[in-house]
Amino acid sequence: MRSADESQPLDRRARRRQETINEILDIAGDVMTKEGVNALSIAEIARRLRVQPPSVYKYFDSLLSIYDALFERGQRQHLELMREAMARADPGLPALTAGLEASGRWCLANRALAQLMFWRPVPSFEPSANAFAPSVEMVDLQRVAIADAVGAGQLGPADVDEAVHVVSTFIVGVLSQAMANEPELDWGRGRFTSVFPRLMDVLPLLYPPAPATEVGRE
Repeated sequence: MRSADESQPLDRRARRRQETINEILDIAGDVMTKEGVNALSIAEIARRLRVQPPSVYKYFDSLLSIYDALFERGQRQHLELMREAMARADPGLPALTAGLEASGRWCLANRALAQLMFWRPVPSFEPSANAFAPSVEMVDLQRVAIADAVGAGQLGPADVDEAVHVVSTFIVGVLSQAMANEPELDWGRGRFTSVFPRLMDVLPLLYPPAPATEVGRE
């Protein structure tokens, strides 16, 4: 059995290893932001880290594994912001709208990660199950909000999965247009993200709630 003193060097090594991993991911994110998602390479990471490329493989076994770690990092940040925004709003459509708008703001502030997460710019990359897990949780948050909206009479009977696909088309659509045509503008400004609340107003038209008189007789 190791003494406390003997275990400390291992703790320091583990901490240093994690610091280096975080530094690699920070560098990778910076490369993608400035040069494009597909511009990322082990050689460029090593150059910026001031090591030889084989040294990077001590921490990641391939470029795809770096993409995977970035994907998971981004998904966890995105999920947390969406969850917090939805928790502050009223249940149902207000929570759904708040969460999606928080998602939009995050995507515009983290364009390269958002592209990796939602636009598949690297055809050969498929996220691992662990990296994809926060995305599943994010969709579940939307399902709950839509079910709450149906329960509150904000929406009529709806296929929840279909409704999730509809709102994902809304949010990705406005973000795609904004990133392509107005990349310098924040969420809510310009021609595209500013119309998102109006798109959300379409949901009750697609899934009409029962008239108030019918609700009252039930």
